[in-house]
Formats: sequence, structure tokens, C-alpha cells
Amino acid sequence: MTNQKQNIPTNNGKSFMTYDAASPALQVQPAHSPVLSHPLSTGRVATSPTSAQPEIGTPSRAWRIRADSWEFLGYALRQLANGSGSNGQSGLLGQIRRALALLDSVEPYWAFPGRASMDRLNSIIAAGQYQDAVDLVDGIRARMGRARPPAEQPTTGHSEAAEPTHDTDLTAERPRFEVLVVDDIPVQDAEALRNDMLAQRRPADAFSYDVNVVSSYEDALVALLLNPDIQACVLRPGFGIRASRPLGSDLKRVVSRHVEDDLERLRPIDRILRLAERIAELRPELDVYLVAGVAIEGLAGSLTRRFARIFRREDRLDLHLSLLAGVAGRYETPFFTALQEYSRRPASVFHALPISRGGSVGNSPWIRDMADFYGQNLLLAETSATSGGLDSLLDPHGSIKKAQTLAARAFGAEKTFFVTNGTSTANKVVHQAIVAPGDIVLVDRNCHKSHHYALMLSGAQVAYLDAYPLDQYSFYGAVPLESIKKMLLDYRRAGRLDRVKMITLTNCTFDGIVYDPERVMEECLAIKPDLVFLWDEAWFAFAGFHPVYRRRTAMAAAAKLEAQFRDPGFSVRHAKQAAELPDAESGGPEADDAWLRTRLIPDPAKARLRVYATQSTHKTLTSLRQGSMIHVFDQDFEQLNGEAFREAYMTHTSTSPNYQILASLDIGRRQAELEGFALVQKQADLAVSIAQAVARNPLLKKYFRILGAKELVPEEFRETDCSMPLSQGLSAFDEAWRRDEFVVDPSRLTLDIGLTGIDGDTFKHDHLMDKYGIQVNKTSRNSVLFMTNIGTSRSAVAYLVEVLVKLAESFETEKRTLGPRGLRALEARVSALSSAPPALPDFSSFARRFRTDATSPDGNLRAAYFETYKDGATEYVEPAELAARVEAGHEVVSAGFVTPYPPGFPILVPGQVITGNALAFMAALDTREVHGFDPALGYRVFTEEWLTSAS
Repeated sequence: MTNQKQNIPTNNGKSFMTYDAASPALQVQPAHSPVLSHPLSTGRVATSPTSAQPEIGTPSRAWRIRADSWEFLGYALRQLANGSGSNGQSGLLGQIRRALALLDSVEPYWAFPGRASMDRLNSIIAAGQYQDAVDLVDGIRARMGRARPPAEQPTTGHSEAAEPTHDTDLTAERPRFEVLVVDDIPVQDAEALRNDMLAQRRPADAFSYDVNVVSSYEDALVALLLNPDIQACVLRPGFGIRASRPLGSDLKRVVSRHVEDDLERLRPIDRILRLAERIAELRPELDVYLVAGVAIEGLAGSLTRRFARIFRREDRLDLHLSLLAGVAGRYETPFFTALQEYSRRPASVFHALPISRGGSVGNSPWIRDMADFYGQNLLLAETSATSGGLDSLLDPHGSIKKAQTLAARAFGAEKTFFVTNGTSTANKVVHQAIVAPGDIVLVDRNCHKSHHYALMLSGAQVAYLDAYPLDQYSFYGAVPLESIKKMLLDYRRAGRLDRVKMITLTNCTFDGIVYDPERVMEECLAIKPDLVFLWDEAWFAFAGFHPVYRRRTAMAAAAKLEAQFRDPGFSVRHAKQAAELPDAESGGPEADDAWLRTRLIPDPAKARLRVYATQSTHKTLTSLRQGSMIHVFDQDFEQLNGEAFREAYMTHTSTSPNYQILASLDIGRRQAELEGFALVQKQADLAVSIAQAVARNPLLKKYFRILGAKELVPEEFRETDCSMPLSQGLSAFDEAWRRDEFVVDPSRLTLDIGLTGIDGDTFKHDHLMDKYGIQVNKTSRNSVLFMTNIGTSRSAVAYLVEVLVKLAESFETEKRTLGPRGLRALEARVSALSSAPPALPDFSSFARRFRTDATSPDGNLRAAYFETYKDGATEYVEPAELAARVEAGHEVVSAGFVTPYPPGFPILVPGQVITGNALAFMAALDTREVHGFDPALGYRVFTEEWLTSAS
């Protein structure tokens, strides 16, 4: 009887991989407990009932499926080569054949290792030459891992065969990428084309590339979804439409959304243009070239916007040089390069900064360990200079300006500004630039504290919007669009809409709730055509580098709306709706109700897109801490706001910015453009694997639960019904992010720990961090928030799941040792954490003294804040006495910001009327950190005498 499963040790020594012959699944499991699986069967290569060729399944898992399959082949072939698998040789060969069938279905979408290598691998395995097969697989895996191939590696396909032997070492060192050529030509012609292109490569090239040819429109889309190594596409007339291989249901649904029914009827050139547009939607960072055999001079003027360049077929060298130049344009890091060059030049410093070039460190007997720890390059790059190739952040004209221009291109902005002291400062810059004293700003009360302080400094009239509450978990979701529209319509009804200047929302929230910015801006502009939008995307910088995530970024939404506003059909739709809706001015409350119920279409002749996004690059992309960016898509920037923005930037930006942070922003942008798609895809997929591990393991399910959309987004805001769409495939993920008002970022994992009987703060510090060294994002009373990022590894995921299993086992052990009294105490703790706490307090109101009139929701935060500076205006009141005053009907007004961590937003702001609900919520919190509350003195409030005399 043959073995049906093979255990493969992994490189962390604590887990093993199982390849199941009954199902093409590779599973990574902690050695003591089979809990974490990465199934190929869900990413799936299923056998089509009409074809023996496997179907290509979920594209979001392709990177993992491919890597696991090659790893299994290496292990299984090594078993056969050394004879250790002889007892189960038949079963092992069957598993190898399944893995090869899987790879044969996906490898055609990669240039490397190529058809020749796959054919050779199949043939030498069939011949029983297992050691040769091991050598070939090891060489392929080394190249896939971007490691130097072994010197004795045999030729592994067309790419290596076409490369000059004297270039072998150089190509191992240089960055490699792949070029996708789309043309329906015979196999031998495709091979000739490939070799012809590769023959143009030279040892002096900065990069090396491989070429892959696919034959159809759909195959091109599949390749772009599966293969993140593609950096350029070459389109040639004559390609077909349908995929050359069976597609699984998930991939078929995704591709079908980008393939219109009229493709068959289009002229070849129009089909090419349509494909170029789809490539720009899926992977906008890629360079797209057109190679045609017709009179291209007549095409050039009309096609320039869609293609980086147009060539005739014989322009091989120019195409080669353009491919390299296109990648070089994204690889370029103007400021990082300038800083490196500056640090290499000799210089004498007669300026500030004694640490510059290590001057105060290198010869010191007392702080030499600083140089040992940080290294010489860091000290050489520390300088106050703005010349010698460097630049001034406050007035950039050289390398910083160019770096910011490249960042704007990468993130889809019109302008981008670097910020070296975090998104807190970025938010203050935008608020000051846009808002004048007395302007009304609508803002999510649950936003980061920097917005509250910025609004206080700017003198805005603040109108707080309430997000929907998640009382069970003690945090908020996001602000419903209906609430935003209602407040705007209320201001219109009150005749004060002209004073509303800006709306500020957080996308995505700390807990991963993501808005639909396109819809929010579209409908708001229908009511207030000149409304300015500030989207705080501190946790969402990565989103622009994945086709599904990108749709919900502020910059992508602004660009799409701008294109729609130029479409004559959009004006027709607006005019039709305007004729049907009741008049805004003469209609009564019934008119407002009609506007609330309708998905509004703005007047493109009046609407102005004025959109700002602030991003903490350091939170989700590669950057040193505090590296942030401000992205601008403002049609009126230079006319209305340019000078104000520059003054605000001067106000909040240090005259001594950290050059290392600036350089890291530059290098982080490079990485995002060149490998952001691969990294974000991996980030989301690894998070799904954690969620699936928790959901599938019987022991973990006893104590933990990952919260999905069904728990975090109320049903009225969801058209789809899947709690974790990405776990069901890319098509379900895409559908939810197209249709639902709010979605949950799959890389944010809220772990419900209520059944452990341990509160979130204790679980974080005592169990995860102190005991196992696991850092987490935030906690609530009964949850812990994990997030994967572009730096998360599979080993780290396995370790996290292993730790959760160990904790669950310890809870089981502890439970068995408890007596009746201990069990009752545990049950009480579980009940307290699992039952609903006091409801999250909505914003009550500003005291009448700080409002424009009795009916206005907005208040003057700055007036309230600075009034506390006056003698006799405030006092401290202990919680019990304060609760008694509130219960007795006294109006008690907060004199400061009170912000508990978690949840991390102000429960009270200056000038706010304190309610019993707010006090009850604060009393129920078991957090260690509360800003603005003194446990010894209590709450700081305005004295009754002051409020009475002032009124």
C-alpha cells in the first residue's frame, strides 16, 4: 500500500508541509498541531469535466500555489533520487504528476522557466532521471527566489538559452523582469520572436528581462492577474479573444468583467486599444507598447495617451531600449540617489549638525557604539546641506521636486508632497490650507485626533458626523452616506450650505472599514458642487497597487469622476435626473427626502473635483517612521489654493527635515511601482490564510473568531452576503468592493477574544507581546487587531497561528485545574466580555455658547479650547460627582479633549456637553491609557459660574 501523503520539512524547523495526493493541496502546519493550511484546492486547479487539462483557479493565491508546487517537486524528486521514497514510489510519482499538471497550467503565463524547461522536466522524470530533475528544479527555484543560479545549472529554457554565456553572472546580479507580448502566432514563430527580442540584450544593460508570448485578449488579462513579474506589455495586431486554457470559475468571472460582448465586432486596432485600456485598469504602472506593421505615422497622434511608444516590427533595438528605459523610469530614485552620491564625496563641515559625516561620533571614546550600531553610511548621509545635488523640502527645485513628481505619478495624484513628521502633520497642513475661520467642516467624530486639533487651530465651525457603532466590540465603523447627505441637505434647508467648505473622512478606518469614495464624492457634489474632500488614508497607502483595492482610493476615485464628467453621456444622465427630482430651493422637506432616497448625479458643468489624501507611507509601505505623503487632485489648486497650501506647508514643516526619511519615501515609491502588486496580493492572501486557520481548527474556534463583514458592516450597507469575500476568491472580493457601501480590508484581522475571559489590553501585553514577542495593532475590550503588511512572511503567519494554538492549549489546561469557584469566576469574565457594554456615545452637541445659533450642529472648537486659558474658567470634577450633576439635569461642558486608547478617538472635545452615556462608557473602559483625564483629579470642565456669567 502506497503512502498518500508526504511530509515536507520547512525552513523554519517548526512546521511541515503536506502534499495530499487525493487533492492538489499543500498545507503548512505547525509541527505539533495541523492548523494552518494553504490549499491549492481553494486556489484551485480543478479538472474540467470536458478536458484533462487542469483549470486555472484563484489568481490571488497563484504566488503561493506556484511556490509550493515547485517546493514539493524538489522534495519529492529528491526522495526518489536518493531512494528514500522507493516504498511508496508509485504514490509519490502520482503526486509529482499532479504537481506537474498544475504547473503546466500556470507556467505558460510566466516567461521563466519557459516551455523548453517544462518539456525537459517532464521528459527526464518520465525517463526516471530523478537526480537530473532535482538539479533542474533546484536551478529553477533559485532563479524564482532571485538568488544566483548555481554555476553548473543546465539550460532551463528559451530565456537562458538566448542569453550570452558571458552575461550569466551579470544577469544573476541585475534586477529581472518579464515582458508580455500579445499576438496569436504559431509556436515556432513565437519562439523566434522571443529569441529575436532577447538577442538585443547586452551585458551593460541595467536590467535583464525574459519574454513571454500569449495568444489572446483573455490570456493577456490572466497573465496580468497571475504574474506580478510583468513590467511591460507589447501588443501586436492579430491576437485572439478567448483564453487558450480552461479557466476556473473564479478566474473566469474576474476576466469576464473586463471582456465586453462587442470585442468580436471591433476592428483589430480598436481591440488593441480596448486591451490597452484594460491593462491600464488592472496594472496602471506597466508600460504598454504597440508594434504594428502598418503605416504607424497615421496612428501615432491618436494613440499616444494609451501607449508609451509605437514601433514598426523591425524596430527591435529601439523596443529593447524602450523596455529598459520604461523600467528605469520607475526604478529611478532622484533624492535617494543624490544622497548616496553626496555621502561618497569628501567634504569639510563648517555648518550645523556636528554628527554630519560622523564628525562628533567617530573619534569619541564614549559614543562610538552609535556608529557601530547604525553604520557609517547613515552618518555620512546626515547633513544640513541643500546643495551638491540635494534639495530643500520647503522650496524644492531639484531631486526632491523630481521625487515628489514621481510619487504623484505612482499614486495617481496631480501633485504629491513629502512629509517627514507623520500624517498628523499632513492633516494639519491640509486643514490650514483649505479652511478659514468660520468655515464649516463636516468631520467624522471617530477620526484621528490630529484632525480635531487641526480644526481647533484653523478656527473652523466643526460639525461632527457619527459613524455607525459596533457596541459589542467597543469601536465605530464608518459614517453612512445617508448621514452625510442629510447634514448637507439640512444646511441647504437652513440657508448655510455656502459656508460648508470641506468634509473629512477616514479611509480606511483603524479597524479596516473602507468607504466607496467615488460614490461619496459623486453624491456630495450633487448637493454642494465645490465641496472639498480630505480623505485620511493613513492606513491605506498600499491600496493603490492592487486592482480591487485601488478602486476605493481617493486618487483613483477622483480620476474616474474626472473622466466621467467629461463624458457627454454623463451630462445627459444628470439632466434627466434633475428634471425628475423636486426643486432644491422651492421644495419642502419632501424634496430633501427625495434627494436622500436617490443616488444623486452631480452637474458636471458645476462640480469641481478638489480632493486631498493624506497617507502614512511608513504604516503600510516601505519608509522610515513618520514618512508620509499628501496627494492632491484639485482642479482649482493653483487658482484658489496654491499659495495657501504652500504657507500651511511652511507653517508645519521643519526647516531641518530628516533626509533619511525623505530618501526612504523615494525608495518606497520605487518598490511600490515595481513590486507593489505582488506584495499587496501576498499581504491580503496571508491574512486570509490566518482567518481560515482560526475558522478551521476546532481548538482555536473554542476561544477565537475572526470578525468579517457580517459582524463589522451592518446589513443595510451591504448588497453582497459574504463575510470574508477574498476567502471565496478574487471575483467575490471584486464584487463586494464594487457593490457594497462599506467593505472590510482583508488584511485587517479583528480577533474576537471574548471567550477567553481576557480583556484586549491584557491579552496584548501579557500573552502576545511579553510571552511570545508578537506585536499587534490595537485592542478593544474584547478584541485584538492584527494586520498583515507587505513585509509579512509566511513564517511569521505560521508562528502567529502556532502561538494562538499554544494559548488555546494553555486555556484548556488552566480550565481543567479550576474548581467550582474558579469556573464561576471565569464564566463571569467571559459573560462580561461577550455581552454588550454601555453603548458607544454619539457626539452630543456643543454648548449653546459655542454654536452659531440654537439649531446649528456646528461649534467653534477653537473658541472653546482657548477659553479654558482664562482664570476661573475651568475646574476638575471627580467622575462620581460629575455623573450626579449630569443626572440632576445640569449642563456640564468639557474643557478639553478626553481620548482613551483604545478606542483612540476623543470621547469628549472642548465645548461639548457631557452626557451620562459618555460617562458610563468611560467608566466601563478597562484601558491603561486615557489622554485628558487625570485619575487623581477627574475631568476638566467649565465651571457653572463661568458659563452663567459668559452667557
